[in-house]
Amino acid sequence: MSILVASITVDVVKKNIKNLHLVVLPPDGRVRVSAPSAMSDESIAMFVRTRLGWIRKQQEKFTRQPRQSEREYVSGETLYVWGRQYYLQTAYNGNNSLLLSGDKAILTVRKGSTPEQRESYTREWYRGLLKEEIAKLLPKLEEKTGLKASSWQTKYMSTRWGTCNTETGKIWLNLQLAKKTPECLEYVIIHELVHLVEKSHNSLFISLMDKHLPMWREVKATLNGQTLDYME
Repeated sequence: MSILVASITVDVVKKNIKNLHLVVLPPDGRVRVSAPSAMSDESIAMFVRTRLGWIRKQQEKFTRQPRQSEREYVSGETLYVWGRQYYLQTAYNGNNSLLLSGDKAILTVRKGSTPEQRESYTREWYRGLLKEEIAKLLPKLEEKTGLKASSWQTKYMSTRWGTCNTETGKIWLNLQLAKKTPECLEYVIIHELVHLVEKSHNSLFISLMDKHLPMWREVKATLNGQTLDYME
């Protein structure tokens, strides 16, 4: 459900917890509150009002963050791969392929392809890159942390870099991570592994992050400061 507080739409999730948790989510500054099941909407709204200054400051950061223009996947646009910028060259004379050469990303597609089809192919290309890297990195991080996911999957997400199901032990990782610098993927994997044993971002979660990735705050800032996808 959602409530409106001082013109800000707040998504409210009520569950079996003791304390309120408020987050402002990238990339668009969506506000979400997790609240105890028995707490009234009025009490939740009052809590949000006490944090309005902080909420607006976080939303402003997301608004200022650089964002790509709308993609058509034609020559002259740019693609980001593991944090590096490539200039797109699109050819319309063969089967789908995407190759990196120097500072160029050479996208070959069938004649008459639509922007949506080119986007779909490019996303699957990113998926292949990301899955290959996860397959190499995840076992190392599981061994390092002593935390293990039951399974993992990739998907395109607009508001989260990763998520996990604490009941099944499965984690999902955002396809957009293949566009970010490599240390960002390590940070998000460790973040989700820690969530398998601690759901909230409490002191235990923070201590585990400090233990397994001491520079996680710096990497988080780097991740959230990199160019975002276009959003309508």
